[in-house]
Amino acid sequence: MGKTWFTSDTHFFHSNIIKYCGRPYNNFDEMNNSIIKKWNERIKPEDTVYFLGDFNFKSGSGRGEGEPIKVQEIIRKLNGHIIFIKGNHDGDSNGIKSPIKAMVIELGGMEIFCTHDPADSNNAFKLNLCGHVHEKWKSRIDVKHGMRTVIINCGVDVWDFYPVSLEEILDEYNYVLKNKGLKTYRGK
Repeated sequence: MGKTWFTSDTHFFHSNIIKYCGRPYNNFDEMNNSIIKKWNERIKPEDTVYFLGDFNFKSGSGRGEGEPIKVQEIIRKLNGHIIFIKGNHDGDSNGIKSPIKAMVIELGGMEIFCTHDPADSNNAFKLNLCGHVHEKWKSRIDVKHGMRTVIINCGVDVWDFYPVSLEEILDEYNYVLKNKGLKTYRGK
């Protein structure tokens, strides 16, 4: 049985994401190749990857963003079994047609809520994973209706363009709790 990984917001083929997020690449070919290399450095063929939205980009705006979608070529180059959660750029035109908007998974003895946009987080769960916010923040505590959750951004922009392991997620979760003087999670 393989390991479990999380990532989001690779935005393959998206030229302007480089300047929007200050990504250290000259063009989308360089970005695509680097992200694929970093993905495969960590992820083995037997691993499972929860992809939390915005895999690639195709613009219908005529603004020069995106390229003709070769999404299946990218997927074939990536190790692991990928489970796609729909992001705001994952419409029918970009090749990712996941019907999954959010999901709950149980790992390490904890139920984890996964979605693309942190605005859709669910405070009934102690841990929420998201993407969407790129480089804006890595983790935070959210309180709604008197219920507290930790939200961790799995986007490539805050994890040096690598997928993040369950162990790294739990380390970040405990770091956030410890810094707030709250009880940390020890797992099963």
